[in-house]
Amino acid sequence: MSKIVRALISVSDKRGVAEFAQRLAALEVEILSTGGTAKVLEEAGVSVVRVEAYTGFPEMLDGRVKTLHPKIHGGILGRRDDSVHQQQMSAHGLSPIDLVAVNLYPFEQAVAKPECLLAEAMENIDIGGPALIRAAAKNYRDVTVITDPADYPAVLAEMRANGGSLSLESKFHLARKAFQLTARYDGAIADYLGSLSGERRKPFGDTLHLQFFKVQDLRYGENPHQAGAFYRQRETGEPSITSARQLQGKELSFNNIVDANAALELLREFDEEIAAVVIKHTNPCGVAISTASVADAFCKAWACDPVSIFGGIVGFNREVDEETAQEILRLYQEGFLEIIIAPAFSVRAQEMLAASKRLQNIRLLEAPMPAHPSLSRYEMKQVVGGLLLQERDLGRVKVADCQVVTRRRPTPEEYRALDFGWKVCKHVKSNAIVFSLEDRVIGVGAGQMSRVDAAKVAIMRAQDLGLDTHGAVVASDAFFPFRDGVDVAARAGATAIIQPGGSVRDPEVIEAADEHSLAMVFTRMRHFRH
Repeated sequence: MSKIVRALISVSDKRGVAEFAQRLAALEVEILSTGGTAKVLEEAGVSVVRVEAYTGFPEMLDGRVKTLHPKIHGGILGRRDDSVHQQQMSAHGLSPIDLVAVNLYPFEQAVAKPECLLAEAMENIDIGGPALIRAAAKNYRDVTVITDPADYPAVLAEMRANGGSLSLESKFHLARKAFQLTARYDGAIADYLGSLSGERRKPFGDTLHLQFFKVQDLRYGENPHQAGAFYRQRETGEPSITSARQLQGKELSFNNIVDANAALELLREFDEEIAAVVIKHTNPCGVAISTASVADAFCKAWACDPVSIFGGIVGFNREVDEETAQEILRLYQEGFLEIIIAPAFSVRAQEMLAASKRLQNIRLLEAPMPAHPSLSRYEMKQVVGGLLLQERDLGRVKVADCQVVTRRRPTPEEYRALDFGWKVCKHVKSNAIVFSLEDRVIGVGAGQMSRVDAAKVAIMRAQDLGLDTHGAVVASDAFFPFRDGVDVAARAGATAIIQPGGSVRDPEVIEAADEHSLAMVFTRMRHFRH
């Protein structure tokens, strides 16, 4: 391992750069720098050799040309173990540059602004930065390349421990990270330019470049014969399953992650209420809210479907406290839970759940609740040989403002129940029917081929569990194509229905509701979930 003697530092993101340079200088590293970075370092008392003095060539063209010079790139690309390279470097007065700390103009941040025009975007395309990064990463055996300020401490620590040197393994890790950055950067530029129609941006451009980072390998995918891994997007700052912290339990599986994500997405709907949800195969089988306590919400959610909850995932939007842990242990006398996910667990609750022999393998995930609206605008669905991209379904309605299409208006209690049921129905696989009260689910019909069958399944599940559908309301994720679904709901004792409307048979469906003295509101918003 050769000692780092000379470093080039030229960064747009100046977080921690002054302290980094100070520590390098203390290790007797000569610092080359440019423009604004050099000024920051000099103001911090770091002795800097400006690049124009080093190359003998002035910075020009508004800073577009400053590091594009043989003394810079030759010093980076020259191989130390190649005698021909060394002879040529010596003949042309090229000195080795052993460390390159560079990051790029903030192109992605610039084009994220709605008011950004093409001229501004083009000025934020970095030319010298990617060239320096790629050159250093290409010659990683001899040159350390740093593109992320978060890596400064580790690099300094290793240099101090190894007499000013870095291991080949560390340099390769940094080079790999550098190429990931330039790949994403070039992809962002291509995607932006491909989205333009004149100065206007199309919602979906000609190309789509995606970059994800592996969180972990998984034991298997959906089934044991399928390999699987978990990746996350670059950090957006939005809470999600990718940022959850596992406190105890077995390693997460592919299906665990999918279901935990579904729990978080449903909990997002409840901004103010204390909520508990239970997810099975991405569908909610138990959902309840409470004005009293987390434990109360859980007990009501458990009562929605204590059979399907076996092997499910429980999610909360408030801290799991001792009382809630007691109720979990009391109700799970038999069976098991896969995951409990919540923004926090009290110390006592965590101790109680960890001590349970029946639930000893349960996974506890600590995840801040995602906010509404979401920062993540899009979602993807893969098909063989292709990809579908769409805006995420973040649509909401104010049920009290929705159109009442029947003679009878909902009562205040029915309005609250319709609001609750609509929030839940949005997260049930289509065709979806949800029977609910104002604070809990009574029956769920998910993923059926016909809407009337979804209604029958919801009623059957409720009756099998001894839950009374009389006085419940019904939420439907899409319109009723025939009156039969309304007739089935009415015979089960439902008193009100919320649905998008929009069918050619709406008059027939409304007439059926009036015949049964049901109240019905149209949201004019559909929530298919395939």
